[in-house]
Amino acid sequence: PVAMAKDPLAEAGFYFDELNKLRVLEPEVSQKTSELKEECKEFVDKIGQFQKTVGGLIEMVDELAKEAEMEKMKAIGARNLLKSVAKQREAQQQQLQALIAEKKMQLERYRIEYEALSKVESEQNEFIDQFILQK
Repeated sequence: PVAMAKDPLAEAGFYFDELNKLRVLEPEVSQKTSELKEECKEFVDKIGQFQKTVGGLIEMVDELAKEAEMEKMKAIGARNLLKSVAKQREAQQQQLQALIAEKKMQLERYRIEYEALSKVESEQNEFIDQFILQK
């Protein structure tokens, strides 16, 4: 078997590429380096895309959180308004009940006064009738 002579340039760490340019790296190492560089570029692109997607998602979640907070504030306001209206109605009801009680007392006074005046009228009519009969 014929032994191949070792390339003295390869032993010194110099190589020729496909364009016959002198290189310091082995062609295989150079190719793997290029592939790794390309894979790294793709990885960085994918990470950039991922960051953009995550950024959009975070923005959307923040917007939803703001809307939820606004709706929560509206609900609290509506609940407070409802409580306020209920208290106003309760106060109004108490005022009306007090007014009804006052009017009932006034009605009772008027009834008693009416009875008293009716009695006086009856007595005066009787007196007039007797006065007329005596003449």
